[in-house]
Amino acid sequence: MCCFYSIVGQSFIRPNEWKKYKKEVFFSIGTSNFLGDLGGRDQVGKDFSPADLDLGMTRTAMSGGFRYKIQKWFNVTGTLNYLILRGDDAETFETYRNNRNLNFKSNVFELLARTEFGYSSVRSTRRYSIKKSLSSRVHKRTWELFGYTGIGVFYFNPKGKMPDGKYTKLYKLHTEGQGLPGGPTQYKRVVACIPFGVYYKIIWDKKWSLSFDACWRKTFTDYIDDVGGKYYDPIALQNAYGALAVQMADPSKGDIAGATKPDGAGVAAQRGDLQKDSYFTFQIGVGYIFKKQKRKKARLRSKF
Repeated sequence: MCCFYSIVGQSFIRPNEWKKYKKEVFFSIGTSNFLGDLGGRDQVGKDFSPADLDLGMTRTAMSGGFRYKIQKWFNVTGTLNYLILRGDDAETFETYRNNRNLNFKSNVFELLARTEFGYSSVRSTRRYSIKKSLSSRVHKRTWELFGYTGIGVFYFNPKGKMPDGKYTKLYKLHTEGQGLPGGPTQYKRVVACIPFGVYYKIIWDKKWSLSFDACWRKTFTDYIDDVGGKYYDPIALQNAYGALAVQMADPSKGDIAGATKPDGAGVAAQRGDLQKDSYFTFQIGVGYIFKKQKRKKARLRSKF
């Protein structure tokens, strides 16, 4: 009977068993979507909320990361991410945005540091059960549900499609008169962001994991899509940066008379919303969890 209790007791995970599995590396792939001035659904914009998400502009996202478990319910994680963002006014039937006819695409390189809080189903009971001891699934598969936030930095470089179908970098064109009299200062292409996300993870045999991760980023720029302010005087823009700058600054269709021109008081027309841009990713990841190696006890050797 004592032998039986010993065998069953060892089959259960000890309360501090998680401490042997603190480190994990993982790789993820999935989708990315832009929430900003350009594109959106066939309606008036919803202040860059998921309600304005244009699924047709979904693009690729990939990540690699390292996770360290400080407590069973608390992790710190670092990720290096690559994703593509795109928006196109031609893809929406909302009258004003479709007439504006602006578009962009950008590769984004992102580094995130996250703190994660949640629940792990890893068992810590020491109770004995014949039924449970005979079930191999009880100990081979567990799950976790965590939410997270943190801080990050990302690089972007928007490009716009020209009439010939080729793309050109928009930053160098100063499309809103950046740096010119009365225009805004030139925007930065390396900017901070704050991630807000949640993931669900299944773990097999304590070392392999499959995760489902959804993350929204609040950013501190309105120019991921090169759109954020007002239309600039086309003559001054051409004199400073050339005809291509004028072309990419205002490719509007002309369906709404005067939509891109100053009003009677000379106030420039609004080109973009004043709110900051954001973006969203959904990814599926595979991870490997490292087991802490036992230290070998030093053996005392006799001199005789």
